Amino acid sequence: MSIKSAILGILSWKPSTGYELKKIFEDSSFMYWSGNNNQVYKALISMEDEELVTSKVIHQDNSPSKKIYTITEEGLKELKEWVISSPEAPEIKKTFLVQLAWSDMLSNQELSEILTKYENEIKSQLIMQQEKYRRSIHSPNRNTRESLIWEMISENIISTYNNELNWIRGTRQKLFENETVEEKDKMNYQIREIENKKYIELISTTEPLSTENDALNLVALCWEHETHVLMIHYAALSEDFFKLKTKIAGNIIQKFINYGIKAAVIIPQETIQKGRFKEMVMETNKGNHFRMYESKEEAEKWFLN
Repeated sequence: MSIKSAILGILSWKPSTGYELKKIFEDSSFMYWSGNNNQVYKALISMEDEELVTSKVIHQDNSPSKKIYTITEEGLKELKEWVISSPEAPEIKKTFLVQLAWSDMLSNQELSEILTKYENEIKSQLIMQQEKYRRSIHSPNRNTRESLIWEMISENIISTYNNELNWIRGTRQKLFENETVEEKDKMNYQIREIENKKYIELISTTEPLSTENDALNLVALCWEHETHVLMIHYAALSEDFFKLKTKIAGNIIQKFINYGIKAAVIIPQETIQKGRFKEMVMETNKGNHFRMYESKEEAEKWFLN
């Protein structure tokens, strides 16, 4: 499959500039070209020579001129011929499998750690794909059947990552069924509901939350239970969370904001009143994404608002 086929597909949906095509490639989960300018524009020049597309320069008063590309009848014919051609079998290229093939030289703890790192990477990708599906920025939706087709494409990608997670967990279970390996990232949480609004209450964790990966695990947990609302208790946080110089709090908060999670942290009054941390609490509590409260009741009241 060449980039030309993908470009023809997009132009069959709507006329676009080279820059717009580049952005669609960057944001797509399955149109996997890099979308760099050289690749896109080189393809467009070739396609225009082949009369698969035409272009028109639009002059703008307060912005640079832009060239808009439109598919031709010949382009539509070529696109249809490609769509009905025999599909290619999927390629399996996973660097991690090559790593894993020689992992017998590692200790159980080292092997468990690389499995955990890979699991976190897959979780991050899964969260990203779920967010793209939720936003549906670049999907045509011109009719019911087309909307369903694009929905099933997203489902295919998401299920691939879910299957990979299940495989990792099954691999770990078989490898260590008779061994003791240190457990990490175990979370003690409850699913709560107030006035028909569901949220996750994280009570404690085996290892205190201290990294962006920890935040991503919580985002994944929220999406798994179909909620974007999260309450975190003081016991689940590392001491470094409350030291601004570590930037841990800022990094975790930013992850929640990026993925649309509304999160509240329940912390003691004496912690809220500590020096510069008090300033941070005052600042974050002005927003509507992340806040810190002394009581669960205050947080729930904010959730309802």
